[in-house]
Amino acid sequence: MPADSIRVLLQVTDMLERLQIPYAVEGTLGSSDYGIARSSLDADIIADMHLEHVEPFIDALAVDFYVDHHMIEDAIARRGSFTLVNYASKFNVDIFIPKLRPFDQMQLKRRQASVVSANPPREVFMTSPEDAILSKLERSRVAADGSNRVWKGVLDPSKAVDLDLTYLRHWARELKVEDLLEKALNDA
Repeated sequence: MPADSIRVLLQVTDMLERLQIPYAVEGTLGSSDYGIARSSLDADIIADMHLEHVEPFIDALAVDFYVDHHMIEDAIARRGSFTLVNYASKFNVDIFIPKLRPFDQMQLKRRQASVVSANPPREVFMTSPEDAILSKLERSRVAADGSNRVWKGVLDPSKAVDLDLTYLRHWARELKVEDLLEKALNDA
């Protein structure tokens, strides 16, 4: 991962850890962890934030990031997402508040610590490859364009690691993305 991406990611994950907010990095940076190097101008993080976290989170990050207080509160209320933008690098961090459903809770339970920096050694929590794939499938179902960029995000982890197909198929059924999973597996 590019140094700026790591630096920005660590600023945000360090704050999440200080506030004891369960989180997991997913998306492009998560895919990079599974052996697929991809460049990106953003990071996706699932973070179980609550209203009591908003003020200390903003206070800690406002110097280096564009943060919108109302956008964060709205994301928490509707279990949606908000974006942080690092002023220096223009690197975005999209924070997704997990929905109150079993799959979203399972992603945080299955997260895995992963080294993102060797000197000094630094770890962050990443979603499992299966959960990263399922999230991308669900987002591609919602995305009207069905873009190649979304499909690349789905296929990359499946090419890099051995997957728990039983787990994938179970949650694909629950999330109503079975057809997309089979397409992704066949295309891979």
